Amino acid sequence: MHDVDYYELLGVRPDATPAEIKSAYRALARSMHPDTGGTTGTFRLLREAYETLTDPVRRAEYDRDDEPTETLPVATATRPRPQWRPRSRPRRFGEDPDFVPPAPRLDVEAIPWWHTVDAVTRVHYARPGSPGHAPTVAAVGALLALALPVLLAPSAFSTPVLVTWLVVLAAAGCVAVLLGRRYLATLRTVRAFRSEFGGRTVFGRPGADPDQVGERLTADLLSRYLTRLPGARIFHGLSWPDSVFADVDHAVLCGRRLVLVESKLWLPGHYSTGDGVLLRNGRRFRGGGSRLPDSVEAFRALLPDVEVRGALVVYPSRAGALSTEPEPQGTAPPMTPEQFVHEIGAWLAADPSTVDREVFRTVLARVAGSADRR
Repeated sequence: MHDVDYYELLGVRPDATPAEIKSAYRALARSMHPDTGGTTGTFRLLREAYETLTDPVRRAEYDRDDEPTETLPVATATRPRPQWRPRSRPRRFGEDPDFVPPAPRLDVEAIPWWHTVDAVTRVHYARPGSPGHAPTVAAVGALLALALPVLLAPSAFSTPVLVTWLVVLAAAGCVAVLLGRRYLATLRTVRAFRSEFGGRTVFGRPGADPDQVGERLTADLLSRYLTRLPGARIFHGLSWPDSVFADVDHAVLCGRRLVLVESKLWLPGHYSTGDGVLLRNGRRFRGGGSRLPDSVEAFRALLPDVEVRGALVVYPSRAGALSTEPEPQGTAPPMTPEQFVHEIGAWLAADPSTVDREVFRTVLARVAGSADRR
């Protein structure tokens, strides 16, 4: 028997369809979310119920586990099943509620990409399709190249040639002026962007509730190590495009690469993925779920020109060793904090100094809670 009846929690019948379960979840999520007066623990339990009952395999296992194990006497076998009342506290899958994982501290000398990044490199605020200053310089250079021969030896050219030259020179001058104006407009836009966001690299806040210690550990990890990348911008609490809730714990944007991150406190053991299934010690892990693959797909649709990937940063929920695969596989593989910094940092370091203004604003708009966007 389960400590919490997911059907009762969602207010649906045991034979409810996935559409009915989704509708019930969305209706309850509005009132049970911490931002609207609910508690974090209750909302997480609601999400766990939704994720379990909308996954056919997990739902079948849940229903099997809920069957009575004792054999009833023949005389009482036809009695109606007594109504079960949920306990006030959900099961914890064996973790130690008093255990707090230590904050990861890495040796930067062992981080492969650390010294390949110049921490004082000037940040480049790019925009898709922006030509920069190169076309303007090229136009001015062409203008000078056209002007110099005639200015140095005007007598060597006939009148028709001079007239043609003047026309070409005027056209080149117009192009140079146009490109120069566009470049100056871009500079003004960049100045306004810097004025609006200053030197900030972190936007939003990690969860502050006692059961969100993993989010705070990852927030510290991101700020301590990934801000080594001059163009890295860190976000906490992102919502999906059709949601107002914090569906993604963290995100890091650098250039045109975006990584979405979930923080998990799970039992010690070895975590891996196989055929899209999360495994612990070689067996299917049933101690918790993740919506990170769905989040990755949602942001890939929102930002089709950006490379998006996910990572589950896993911490132990009680004393013991926790490890992950040395070569992560899948859309959102589990990683230790150390592995995350090594793998994801190297991936983001491909373009360490660029902030794409348009992509940045799109991601910033997804930070749950307007007060955290500035």
